[in-house]
Amino acid sequence: QVQLVESGGGLVQAGGSLRLSCAASGRTFSSYVMGWFRQAPGKEREFVARCQWSGGSTYYADSVKARFTISRDNAKNTVYLQMNSLKPEDTAVYYCAAALAVGMRYAYWGQGTQVTVSS
Repeated sequence: QVQLVESGGGLVQAGGSLRLSCAASGRTFSSYVMGWFRQAPGKEREFVARCQWSGGSTYYADSVKARFTISRDNAKNTVYLQMNSLKPEDTAVYYCAAALAVGMRYAYWGQGTQVTVSS
């Protein structure tokens, strides 16, 4: 079982930055894939970024490429999402999720953290 707790959300003006954190506890393995997703009001949840605990390639949605960066601190069991040049359309609840391995579904989810970008 894995528990995920997000933090770092808030209200920011367009062009600003925020860093989200996702603290993982319980059983974690290097094969785990950690992802960030978001859901805006009235819209479906969408993929934002992902990485593996063991390192390797990172992947981003086209809408956030070159603005967002996913990273991890294995010693702290924490995954981060650095969000720069924020836009009003980035407003959403952001969720951290974990999959046991690449290609598997995301089985564990955090409770979400609200990000609001004002214009």
